[in-house]
Amino acid sequence: MKCKSLAILSTVLALVLILTLVAGCSDEETEPAELEGVLTIFHAGSLAVPFEEMEAEFEGMYPEVDVQCESASSGVTIRKVTELGRNAEIVASADYSLIPELMYPDYADWYVTFAKNRMVLCYTDQSMYAEEITSDNWYEILLRDGVEYAHSDLLDPCGYRTLLVWQLAEEYYDQPGLYEDLVANCPEENIRPKSVELVLLLESGDIDYAYEYSSVAMQHNLLYVEFPPEIDLSDIAFKDFYAQSTVDIPGAEPGTTIAMTGAPIVYVVTIPSNTENPDLAIAFMEYLLGDKGQAIMNNNGQPAIAPAVADDLSKLPTELQPYAVQAP
Repeated sequence: MKCKSLAILSTVLALVLILTLVAGCSDEETEPAELEGVLTIFHAGSLAVPFEEMEAEFEGMYPEVDVQCESASSGVTIRKVTELGRNAEIVASADYSLIPELMYPDYADWYVTFAKNRMVLCYTDQSMYAEEITSDNWYEILLRDGVEYAHSDLLDPCGYRTLLVWQLAEEYYDQPGLYEDLVANCPEENIRPKSVELVLLLESGDIDYAYEYSSVAMQHNLLYVEFPPEIDLSDIAFKDFYAQSTVDIPGAEPGTTIAMTGAPIVYVVTIPSNTENPDLAIAFMEYLLGDKGQAIMNNNGQPAIAPAVADDLSKLPTELQPYAVQAP
């Protein structure tokens, strides 16, 4: 009987040891749930809808984390860190070139691409000549008397990309002087800080047409004209054609400018080097570049780039390197 009792006791002790080890492993696996604090994200206006969805899902995964997203044009988004000295865990831009131009080397030294987009011309069924406009005659429609069209300003990539599209359209449609005509006929009051602000003007009938990304048109159920891929800045196959267009935008220092050359639309993200919460930043980046983040981008009409492409893979935090490849 004594031997039997010892055997039972040994079995019980073994089970307790196993359960303890399992519990220990489980704690290790769920350790990320212990993340807490404020996660600040500054992002381009055209990322507002997908990032709002990500905010809700990420907070569900990490209940002690408060995600605070701020939407602005990409230039303003970056300047919140570089000029205003504000803290951010994540900075996401609608133009890959702005991060090295405005953040390197003092505020960042790497970025990764994570999504794509294309330019379109949005309108509603109440817009003038809505029943006539096509991808072949849109520029003629815009220049008719009484038609109001709009775009965002030069601190917003969608704004300067509008001007790039106009330059490319002049060449593509063989319409000398088209660029200058489109610039001259767009009044100053129709140029707003963020492209998403133009959605309200469209819906209210204050303007007839607005230049947007296709994702914004889809997210807001707007009608839109699709441009040929040769001018919509979406296709890597036409990068050389895009590159013949250029626009000067405000630079990092007052009075300076940056020449922006036409290129395929690519969204990029980085973690500022002086962020207050690097662990939160890395956790969100893993989410953004992983399956869940990619699914949200795809569902909102901004095709995910998977794997992400890094300008310098060696400078990425070790945890993020499996999600990216080195740019050619």
